[in-house]
Amino acid sequence: MPSEAPASPHALVTGSSSGIGLAIARHLLEQGWRVSGWDLAAPALVHANFTPVSVDLANADTIDQALQALQALQTQPPVTALVHAAGWMRTAPLGALDLQAGEAMWRLHVQSAAQLAQALVPAMASRGLGRVVLIGSRVAQGMAGRSQYAAVKAALIAMARSWAAEVAASGVTVNVVSPAATQTAMLSDPARAGSAPQLPPIGRYIDPAEVAALVSFLLSSQAAAITGQDLQICGGASLPR
Repeated sequence: MPSEAPASPHALVTGSSSGIGLAIARHLLEQGWRVSGWDLAAPALVHANFTPVSVDLANADTIDQALQALQALQTQPPVTALVHAAGWMRTAPLGALDLQAGEAMWRLHVQSAAQLAQALVPAMASRGLGRVVLIGSRVAQGMAGRSQYAAVKAALIAMARSWAAEVAASGVTVNVVSPAATQTAMLSDPARAGSAPQLPPIGRYIDPAEVAALVSFLLSSQAAAITGQDLQICGGASLPR
């Protein structure tokens, strides 16, 4: 009797309807993954192995509801990878900070990542295999006019390193990928008009597909020894000048 083919690995990708999240979801599907794409916006992908889920990632209750629905789907393989790419930016100098915007960015970037990891990573650790990648930013190192955004991205690095230390012996890796200015709709968002994107030294913006390729590698078995790292795709922006 022939043996059954192994199930495709299953990744949960947030922010999968546009930008970096969409590029990651598309790349993983091309690599044979099953992808659950979580986003409030309408899905931009149609694929037999892609399951779109409409969820407000800034709302803890809707995340809980989506997690419960995911766990109830017995026909799908368990989530073996979590990629948190959802995010948006608001900019302002000190003295003109929008505290509500700062709180909203915290809920979307940091609190939702913690809520998802809390629900998914312990099960990965118990199975002895799992991958977590959080999409950060070069801005986490600090930049004038972007203090609130820098703060939430810096928090992702601290959380990832802490989680990595907790699950390193359990076959689970946790990393951050931090791009410089990337060619997405965020570049032209009017809400960031006061803080223009900076062109990397390579003379162009980062391509979302380049970020997706690195994320895909970090989810692979070949990256099992890479954990707790903040990997930058900066186009030379981090080089001393």
